[in-house]
Formats: sequence, C-alpha cells, structure tokens
Amino acid sequence: MSNKDHHEHEHHHHKDDGHHAHHEDGHHNHDHDEPHSQHDHHDHDHEHNRDHDDHAHHSSHGNHSSHGDDGHSGHGHHGHGNHEDMMADFKKRFFVTIILAIPIIILSDMIQMFFNYTVAFPGDTAVELILASIVFFYGGWPFLTGLVNEIKDKSPGMMTLIGFAITVAYVYSAATVFGLEGMDFFWELATLIAIMLLGHWIEMKSVMKASDSLESLVELMPQEANKLDDNDQVTSVAVSELKKGDRLLIKPGEKIPADGHILKGKSSINESMLTGESEPVEKGEEDEVIGGAINSSGSLTIEVSKTSDEGYLSQVVQLVKEAQESKSKTQMLSDRAAKLLFYVAVVAGIVTFSTWMGLGVSTEFAVTRMVTVLVISCPHALGLAIPLVAARSTGISAQKGLFIRNRIGFESARRIDTMIFDKTGTLTHGEFGVTDILPEKDVSEEELLRLAASLESQSEHPIAAGVVAKGREENIDIPQPEAFDSMTGAGITGKIDGKTISVVSPGYLQREGISYDERDFSKLAETGKTVVFVLQEQTLLGAIALADVVKESAKEAVERLHQIGIETVMLTGDNEKVAQEVAKQIGIDQVIAEVLPHEKAEKVKELKIDGKRVGMTGDGINDAPALANADLGVAVGAGTDVAMETADVVLVNSDPLDVVSIVDLSRVTYRKMIQNLWWAAGYNIVAIPLAAGVLATWGFLLDPALGAVLMSLSTVIVAINAQTLKMK
Repeated sequence: MSNKDHHEHEHHHHKDDGHHAHHEDGHHNHDHDEPHSQHDHHDHDHEHNRDHDDHAHHSSHGNHSSHGDDGHSGHGHHGHGNHEDMMADFKKRFFVTIILAIPIIILSDMIQMFFNYTVAFPGDTAVELILASIVFFYGGWPFLTGLVNEIKDKSPGMMTLIGFAITVAYVYSAATVFGLEGMDFFWELATLIAIMLLGHWIEMKSVMKASDSLESLVELMPQEANKLDDNDQVTSVAVSELKKGDRLLIKPGEKIPADGHILKGKSSINESMLTGESEPVEKGEEDEVIGGAINSSGSLTIEVSKTSDEGYLSQVVQLVKEAQESKSKTQMLSDRAAKLLFYVAVVAGIVTFSTWMGLGVSTEFAVTRMVTVLVISCPHALGLAIPLVAARSTGISAQKGLFIRNRIGFESARRIDTMIFDKTGTLTHGEFGVTDILPEKDVSEEELLRLAASLESQSEHPIAAGVVAKGREENIDIPQPEAFDSMTGAGITGKIDGKTISVVSPGYLQREGISYDERDFSKLAETGKTVVFVLQEQTLLGAIALADVVKESAKEAVERLHQIGIETVMLTGDNEKVAQEVAKQIGIDQVIAEVLPHEKAEKVKELKIDGKRVGMTGDGINDAPALANADLGVAVGAGTDVAMETADVVLVNSDPLDVVSIVDLSRVTYRKMIQNLWWAAGYNIVAIPLAAGVLATWGFLLDPALGAVLMSLSTVIVAINAQTLKMK
C-alpha cells in the first residue's frame, strides 16, 4: 500500500495544535533534521578526545576503579574481550600462587613455631626464596603495575596498598635469607597475594556476568546490508565495508544500516529510539534517514551519505565517551578505604621505626616491628570485603532482572534525589493504543471499531496496528474487506458487506466539506492524541483516537520514588502537550519537553549544577549521552544497544518499578559494605598498635603468627557477613 495514506493524520497534532494536515510538511522536515542538528555540535569533540582515550586505556589496566567499566569505548565489545583476558589472567595467577603458597607456608619458620613442628633440609631457605620470588613477581605483577599507575595518577588506592605491603614483605624476607636478623614473611606474602587475586577475580567475574548478559541483547546496528550493484542485483555486505554513495535496499521491518537519503520508495520510519519522537515519521524520496532507525512499512532504496564512523550513532558514542571519561574519576568505596589505610600504614610504620630507634633498640628489631606493621596493615579482609558484597549484590540484582554494568554508578544510586525519565519506551510502551471511540448517534462503538479494524488490518501503519489490536482485545470478529485501496494523503478505503467504508484524516474531511465536532477534536488533539474518522460513503460514522500507551507500573514507580524522597522529572523529545498529559496520568513532578537529543545531556548537567544528585532512565540512543552524564544511568532493556552500553544498570524487564529496586539495593549494599569495612579495618585498628609494640613494656608483642590468625578470622567474618545481604 502507498505509505502516504495515514500521513495526514500522522502529524496533525503539532505544536500549533493545528488539527490540519497542511502543516505536516513543516513538521516533517523538522523531524528528520533533528539528528543532524547536532553534527556541528560534535565535531570539535573528536580531537580532544583522542589523547584522553589513550590515557584511559593506559591506566585502566591496572586501575581498580575501571573494572566496572568494560568497553570504555562506548560502542563495540572489544572492551569485553580485554575484560575476559584480564579475568582469565587473574584466575591463572591465583591458582599458580595457591599451589606455590603451600610449600612456602609449610617451610615457614614462623608457622613451624606456631604449630610446633619442624621441616628442615639443606637449602630449605633458598627453596623458599625461589618459590616466594615467583609468587611475588608472577602473582603480584597486577598489583605492582597497578601501584605504579596509581602513583603516576597521584591517587593511591587498593593497588598501592597491596603493592606496597607485598614489596616490603618480599624485600625484608629476602634480606633475612641473606643474613638480616629476623623472621621471614614469605608465608604472609604468598597468602596476601593469593587472597587479593581471588578478590579481584570474584569482582571481575560478577562484572563479566553482567556484561555477558548484555552481549546477548540485540546489537543495535545491523551487521549486514543489502547493497545494490550497477545492474540492481542485491549482494549482502558487511556494514563496515559501506562507502559514501553506495545504494542499499531496505526491506520492510529492517534496520537502516547507515545514515543516507532515500532515492526511491516511501515508508514510515520508526526513529523513536534515536530521536525520542513517539510517532513514526513518514519519509519519501530525497528525505534523510538515520542509521539504526527501523523501516516499518515500505521498501526503500537509499544512498549512503555517511559511513558508520561518521553517522549520527557514532556522534552519540562520542558524547557518551566524554561523559564516561569524566565519570571514571570517581573512586569506588573500597578504593577510598584503601587510600586511607595506605596513609595510616605509612605513618604507623614511620612512627614505629623512629620510636624504637629513639628508645635505643637494635636497628634489626626496629625494622622488624616496622615491617610487621606495614604487612599487617594491608588487611586480607579488605581485599574481599567489597568484592564479596559486590558479587552478592550483582547476583541478587540479576535474579531481579537488573544488570549492574558499572559499580561506581550503582554505588552512587543510594544518594539519588532526582530521577529523570525519558517518556517514549520508558514510561510508555512506545506504540499506539486506542484511547477513545466516539461513534455518531446511530452507530455502536463495537460496529465502529469492527469497520475500522477490518480496513486497518490491510495496512502496515503503526496506527493501523493499534486499531486492529483494540478490535482483537474486544473479541470483535474482524472481516476481510472485499476490496481495499489506499487514498494518497488521505487514508484508506474499501468495501465491507457491500458498503464503501473509509478511514481518513481530519484534512480529508475538511477538503470534502464533511462536518464534524471540531471542539471535541481539538480537545483530543491538544492532549497529543491522533484522531482518525470512519466514513460510510460520505457519511461520518464516528472517530477513533489513539495515543502512546502508558505502562501500568509507571504510576506505582513514581509513587514509590516519592515515598523514598526522590523527585521525578520527565525529559522528552515529544511535544509539550503530549508530555504534560502523560505526566498528569503518572504523577510526575516536573516536565521538560521538546528537547533535542544532544540537549538531554545538557539538561542533566544543569540539574547537577543545581546540586541535585541525578538518576536518568531511558531506552534510546538519544538518551545515551544523558545516561552517561547522570550520577546513575539506567537503561530500559527493551531499548537500544547504545543505551545499554552507556548505562550503569540495565533493566531487563523494562519495568519502571525496577528503578525503585535499584535505589533500595544500592542502599542495602552500601550498608553491608560499610559493615564489612569496619570488620576488615577493625582488625587493623587493634593489630597495628600491637604489632608496633605498644604493649612491649608489659612483655606483649604481637606475634606475627597470631596476627595471621586474627587476620584469617576477620576474613571469614567478612565473607559470612557478605552472604547475609538481602533485599527488602
């Protein structure tokens, strides 16, 4: 069928409330220009980002806080492979360390004293040194490189604390083998490295689990395109090989592989995930199309105008990248705790050494005390305190259909005070549903719907789908029309039970001079509804109004957010009247409408400048930069790949209520992490002064072996505590 049919009643409720179709073209152009209005806006970003990028890649390898951000690159999953390699690497290093740790522990003098047994043979210390050296350099390598990177970035964290403690333990222990008086710490070195590798491995595994599930979500850009050669024969080529000027065939229901313009054909194109406009846009020859949009009805031939790396999508990815760069500067809780402990350890070590030297004891005794303090102050429990809670909360969230992609964003969810929602596809289903059936006096609602649905069942238009769905829902028997035709620019017509029935736009009624209740029509059009009229011959039988359907759980989600003290804002590309109507139904506090895609991110920044802690929930590509800029970015699972890639959390069930669960889970997870940090650090608060020799005068010096037992105990407590995490 020609796709101009419903064109008229498609856009008539525009900003001027014009009910009539002759405004449609102005709107139309505005619509498909929208994405390009940002091209200039992005261009200058490219350069400045490149050096940024190298830096990000360089530092992310050892940097703990980047674990959560797999695929920094915005699009493409190459970040994922890198992540998988890192995880496999930690796993391999962990098993090698554990195997080597067993003989080291058995040969350790300290352990032998504590458990009262003896294992000695010529060269046993040399064997211990060789094994410990392998553990230190092979097992400890990620921490040593991490230490270098963190010091370079002037932000000591977890890696610095671990790297520092293992270096001190190794150098001191090696010195005792070569004649320094004192006990070696090789066993401490081996267990510390093993536990820290395990902690990192657990943490990465939980992050990986989340991104694995993302892998299975649809890739947004099609991977293949149907290219036409000079003889109009179709060949299938990879999208990455497309060049400017290539001609492509786009069949109904397919995604458009690249930005371009239409050479031949007409169709309604669904750009809602790209531009946020809920209604499909009618496009014909010479009109621009965006890569990633879905071709709903007609067959199109397009000419490629921008390759995939210059298209609208990659512009968005660019914006996202910048936002992520600025976001990854925040550190996770465990890193902040580690940073503090690092300073505490260094200060405690220096104070211990200088105090004992001042008291005139032997240098060896002072060094041993200092090393004991430094080694003990790197708590094994801290390495597991956070990862175990993180793994547990990721597990719980996955059962609830929330995928945590970025721990930093998820951790900050507990502090959110403003939640922004995109409208189309997030609060609404993004598809048309019948809202009003208005028959004239002698016609029943059922009959009106039966006739309309019968004709519309022959059309592929989104509005047609809404009418037919309503007919099925009401269990109306929908007859096949005896004849069917589309009237260009007016609607559709056909024969049912021998009578000529038409479904037309308001513009058609005006041209034909058929009177209808304009007051009622204006009321409907003002609230953003699309109205079609049903005629028999030239007699009006009634009207049917359709609108984007609000999700059932949206209202409850907003109520629950209000209960926990969170303000709600709707941010949408749709027009003001439509947005206000939806907001009224749901109970949203504030509406920001008619926002162009690149302005969404600006609005988020503005709210942040006002001191608000902002969460953003959206599903489209146009939401991606805003998701990246928000303190918490939530992508709705039915949405697009780019939105998923950008978000901190993905809602698999596309249910707005899950937003409340994220905030809840973030709050209980944080409480658990703080408890665990207290358990982990509490051990230190007691052990450091004892190791330093505060009670030495009373004859009590913390035996390093006893320190080890205390340490294992705090690790066990932390592990058990992490497993008790539950959601309300």
